[in-house]
Amino acid sequence: MFQKNDYVVYKKNVCIVKDIKHNTKNGKESYLLVPIDDNSLKIEIPTENANDYIRCIISKKDAEKIINKIPDITPFEIQDEKYIENEYKSYIQAGTYEDFIKVIKTAYLRNQKRITNKKKLSEKDTHYFELAEKYLYNELSIALDLSFDETKNYIISKMKGLIEG
Repeated sequence: MFQKNDYVVYKKNVCIVKDIKHNTKNGKESYLLVPIDDNSLKIEIPTENANDYIRCIISKKDAEKIINKIPDITPFEIQDEKYIENEYKSYIQAGTYEDFIKVIKTAYLRNQKRITNKKKLSEKDTHYFELAEKYLYNELSIALDLSFDETKNYIISKMKGLIEG
């Protein structure tokens, strides 16, 4: 059972348990969740089947393991340029840390190639890059006790160290 002020992941969004509400009519409890990047949204989940919808934040130890694996995770292959958005959506939908990293790497490399060729950045690549970053870095930032930007900078510096070292 989660407690008030615990961080959890609902779908792919990191939320804080703002309250545990008790319904006096039916005697059931529910969690009141608020996403960390949208205080205006309130999500109510019955506690009795909460494990179907929410999970614990990754541990700091496991977060470090994932970060150390980043250099070994390869971008995904694009079979047909017309279906790139479907590819991005399927990796985001799967929602694993590795899938988010693949999206980030793929979109980053595609946009870097466009910059090199003096072309405009792709809106699709940029959108899915930012979405994957949000899902990945929001959770890792809680696990590492860092801000979103600090987490991003930490991962970038760690990658430079692994590549150079």
